[in-house]
Amino acid sequence: MDARVDYEPRARQVELPGRGGAMAVLDFGPEDRPVDVVFSHANGFNGRTYRSILGPLAAEFRLLAVDMRGHGASTLPALVEGRAGWPEFRDDLLALLAAATDGPVILAGHSMGGTSSLLAAAAEPARAKALVLFDPVLFDGARAGEIQGDNTLAAGAERRRATFPSKAAAVEAYTGRGAFRTWRPEQLADYVAGGFRETAGGEVTLACAPAWEASNFRTHNYDPWAAFPATRCPIRMMRAEIASTARLDGHEPDLAALGRVSIETVPGTSHFLPMERPDVVRAELERAIRA
Repeated sequence: MDARVDYEPRARQVELPGRGGAMAVLDFGPEDRPVDVVFSHANGFNGRTYRSILGPLAAEFRLLAVDMRGHGASTLPALVEGRAGWPEFRDDLLALLAAATDGPVILAGHSMGGTSSLLAAAAEPARAKALVLFDPVLFDGARAGEIQGDNTLAAGAERRRATFPSKAAAVEAYTGRGAFRTWRPEQLADYVAGGFRETAGGEVTLACAPAWEASNFRTHNYDPWAAFPATRCPIRMMRAEIASTARLDGHEPDLAALGRVSIETVPGTSHFLPMERPDVVRAELERAIRA
């Protein structure tokens, strides 16, 4: 396989009728090939964050990396008050599949993006050829009350610095710190490139507002354990070894009983598994495509 990491995807906007705006999409690979994979990102990130991870697959396959509602260059409204929670992302994804794909595709994603892919495949099983999930956010419904209350992730998101003098300044501020400690330089540069927009004053500000990111940490409103049996496709889940967000909470026997769910823990990885092991991401996606 071509090992390039500098592949530049085609950026476009896909209008989603009835959803209030357009979803920004990075389109990798041959334009004349049907879409193989639709990849959804983690909370606070954007599709371009995964460019160097997904790009090498574009020598042969076609992939769409999306900007979810409230992230990147998407124009879908992101209203914190009265929101429906993560089912919004599910419905946006289903609208994108109807508008931009022909037939079933592989739905893949990291963290919130993996969970949204699962929910979409459960709601409309015929849309998903397979699911490939990288440390999705899974937890028992009994934890919902805890998440709504004292939520350290949400509090941290609300405290995030939103504005910098330039994208270069943002990269400098993030390098080697916090969540970005295990990231490669090109991954961080791509995250900043897709995750900031210019202000009228010449600075740059987060495309995913801190309040929206925090809201995603607090407002879930979904049941993953009902979603798994509602799907009809093979499911491959790669979990982080360290502080995984895929909290199986004793549901392993139920998942095993489905006969089409495969779960693997990737040694030495944190929740940022795709950044730490891009080779695993590419291998799993290629295996799903060829299957």
